[in-house]
Amino acid sequence: MNYSQIRAFHYVALTKGFSRAAEALSLTQPAVSEQVRRLESDHDVLLFNRERKQITLTPVAEKLLLATKQLFEIEERIDDLLSENRSALQGELRIMVDSAFHLSDRLVRFRSKFPNVSISVQTGNSEDILASLRSYDVEIGVVGSQNPGSDMEVRSLGESQIVAVASKTFLDKRLDCLTLADLQEYPLIFREKGSKTRQKLEKEAATGGFTFTPAVVAEGREAMLEIVASGVGIGFVSETEFGNDPRLVRFSLEGMNLSMSESLVYLKQRGDLRIIKSFLNI
Repeated sequence: MNYSQIRAFHYVALTKGFSRAAEALSLTQPAVSEQVRRLESDHDVLLFNRERKQITLTPVAEKLLLATKQLFEIEERIDDLLSENRSALQGELRIMVDSAFHLSDRLVRFRSKFPNVSISVQTGNSEDILASLRSYDVEIGVVGSQNPGSDMEVRSLGESQIVAVASKTFLDKRLDCLTLADLQEYPLIFREKGSKTRQKLEKEAATGGFTFTPAVVAEGREAMLEIVASGVGIGFVSETEFGNDPRLVRFSLEGMNLSMSESLVYLKQRGDLRIIKSFLNI
C-alpha cells in the first residue's frame, strides 16, 4: 500500500474533485490524478465513476473512505499525543444536533477556551446524527435517545415533556391541554420519520387505540414550527425546545406520559481524540 496514493484518494473522495484535492494537498491536478490511477491499477479496482467532469464514489470507494478517515484520524491522534503538552488545541469540531438548545452555553465556553478551533454545527434527526457519527463525518452528536447503540458513549443532558404547539389564532378557544381524542380532530404537523418525537407520539397513539395521519410532514424542527405558526395545524416539541416565538402557544398532552431525553453521544472508539475530550471537559 502506497501512502501517497491513499492520501490522494482520501482527499479526492472528501472534496469530490481532483482539482480541489490538489489544492488541499498543494499538488498539481495531474499528480493527484496519477496517484489515484496507480492505486486503481495496482489493486485492479475502480474507485471513482467519472462522468461529465463529475465524480462519484463506487461502493468500494465508500468503504475505503471510511477506512482512510480512521487511518488519518490515528495519524492525528499520534500528533496530538506528541504535541499535547506544548501546543494549543486546533482543528475543527463538527457537531450534529437535533436541537442546539442544550449546547448553546457549552459552545460559548468551548469557543472562549479554545479560540483556535473552528466549530461547525449541523442539524438532523436522530437517525441522521448516528449515521454521521458512524461514518466519521462529525465528532459529537446530540440525540433524543439514551440508547443509541453499544458503539456509542452517552452523556445525559436531561429530559422534558413533549407538548403540543399551535398558532395563537388556530384554535377557537383557549385550552390548557389536549387529549389523544382531541388531536384526532385537528390537522397534525409531524416531523420526518426519523424524528424521535414523532416515533414517541405514534407509539403512544397506537397504545391508546388511535392512528395519527399527519396533514403535513416537515423536514426539521424549524420548518415544522414555521408551518405551525402559519396556522396550518398542531405540532409537537419537547418543552425545553418551545422557545419564545410570540406566534405560538403550547398545550400539555393529557393522559400521555411523553418525555424527551436529550443525550450527548460520540463513538467509543474515538473517545480519546483530544478535541472530543476537550469538549467533554467543558
